Amino acid sequence: MPNRCRRTLTGTLLSIAISTAPVHAGAVLDYVGTYVWSEDREDFGGFSGLELSDDGTTFHALSDRAHLYWGRFERDDQGIVRGVTTLGRAQLRDSHGRPLPPGYTGDSEGLAIGPDGTIHVSFEGLNRIASYPDLDQGPTQLRRAPQIPGMGVNSGLEALAIGPEGQLYTLPETSGSDETPFTLLEYSDDRWHQRAQIRRDGSWLMVGADMGPDGRLYLLERDFGGILGFSSRVRRIWLDDDGVAEDEVVLRTRSLQYDNLEGIAVWDDGIGIRLTMISDDNFLFLQRTEIVEYRLRDE
Repeated sequence: MPNRCRRTLTGTLLSIAISTAPVHAGAVLDYVGTYVWSEDREDFGGFSGLELSDDGTTFHALSDRAHLYWGRFERDDQGIVRGVTTLGRAQLRDSHGRPLPPGYTGDSEGLAIGPDGTIHVSFEGLNRIASYPDLDQGPTQLRRAPQIPGMGVNSGLEALAIGPEGQLYTLPETSGSDETPFTLLEYSDDRWHQRAQIRRDGSWLMVGADMGPDGRLYLLERDFGGILGFSSRVRRIWLDDDGVAEDEVVLRTRSLQYDNLEGIAVWDDGIGIRLTMISDDNFLFLQRTEIVEYRLRDE
């Protein structure tokens, strides 16, 4: 058996062993599948942001070196990803129309796509959010986000999601300390609001976000254990006028179960809420780009 198949099968068996426990009364989390995506290109990898169409078929994937891929997930009759077809690529540009280089100005992390097709990207080097109505042109820069706990050169606006009315939600990767909550920022009406304070649990850091079809905000978090590798979890947040009304962990993986999951897309697959995640391989041959899926369904 090839090494890749052996690793995938091992990860599948481990995942199935933990994925059927109820996450709250009347709900079950099922493991769906894992696909290892690879392409022989220098700019392939480092994926930190993911967006899917409503049916989970077409995708946009953003690397942390300002490259955007888009294409189609090839799914079988059970909806499991069996292949990836890339239909296009682009390098994001600065406000002068020049390609963004990797590093401080091109450290792209979060991805959200509006109903009109506008592509919104958060950057954590030079902290900002840029909106691209046309990828061949320079972006429209949003107002500068306020300085909040945790924002720094390499811990800035990591996660990005778009709400049903076009409002943008973003969080920094860290909150500054284990005891300091994360500040959820909302951009609407052409200005920033501090939307909510979200509890921080120790060393768990924010790496991805998406607004689910159920109106809840899904947050992907990561913990790094050194030689023990990465572990991940997904939280589901219900926001009301006062901030966080409900906050529950719906998925937690073990160290080394998956690679460095950083991007998340949430959609309705007709059976339940599908959580599709993508890993950042850091452009290292020891790591890989994984597409990992779970389904949250009513029992």
